[in-house]
Amino acid sequence: MGKEKILIIEDDKVIARLIKMYLDAEGYTTELVFDGSMALDAIKTFAPDIVLLDLMLPGMDGVEICRQARAFYNGMILVLTASVDEMSEVSLFKFGADDYVTKPVKGNILLARVEALLRRSPYQKKQSMCQLGFTVDSESKRAFYHTQELNLTPAEFDVFQLLYQNYETLVTREECCKLVRGIEYCSSDRTVDMRISGLRRKLLAHNVTEVMIKTLRNKGYMLVDK
Repeated sequence: MGKEKILIIEDDKVIARLIKMYLDAEGYTTELVFDGSMALDAIKTFAPDIVLLDLMLPGMDGVEICRQARAFYNGMILVLTASVDEMSEVSLFKFGADDYVTKPVKGNILLARVEALLRRSPYQKKQSMCQLGFTVDSESKRAFYHTQELNLTPAEFDVFQLLYQNYETLVTREECCKLVRGIEYCSSDRTVDMRISGLRRKLLAHNVTEVMIKTLRNKGYMLVDK
C-alpha cells in the first residue's frame, strides 16, 4: 500500500478535507473534487484506483456520475451516503457502485472498506495492464510493446496511459492538457501536442502495428486500431 490513488468527490469541503487528511496519513495519493460537473473529467485524468463519491452534488449528482463513469472506468466506486434509506442498497449496486459508507464517516470503517475494495480492484498498481500487445506498468511508469520498452518520458507515459485506459474512446485535448499541465492551463499551450508527437514517433520506432493515435480535429485524441 502507499501509492494507490483515491479521488474524493464531495461538495462539503470540511468533510472532503477531513477524509483527504485521513487517507493521506495512511499513505494514499488523493485528489478532491467539489462539483459534480467536474467529476467525469477528474476520473479520466487522475485515473484513480477508487472513487469516493457523494450522492448529493451540485452540477451533476452522484447517481448520474456513476452511470456515466461506468462507460469508461473499471475501478472501484465507494459511495458516501447520508443513510442507506437515501437510496436502497440494491439501487446503489444497480447504478454501478461497488460499496457504500454512511455519514458521518468513521475513519476506521472507511479505511477497512477502502482496503477491501483495493483487494478486489482490477486497477491495483501491483499489477500491469496487458492488452493490444502492450504492458503498461503504472507503478514504475514504464510501457512495453511485446518485449521492447518504449522508453517514454514520465509526461509521455501519463498521456499514453490515459489514451490506453480509454481505448477507442475520445480523450479531449482539455483532458490531456490538464493531465500534463495541471488544472490551470492555457488553451493555446502546445505542450500536449509535443507529447502526442513524441508518442507517435516512439510507436513508429518500435514498429507498433496494432494501434495508432488518431487526432479528431478540435476535439481530442483516440487510441484506435490501425
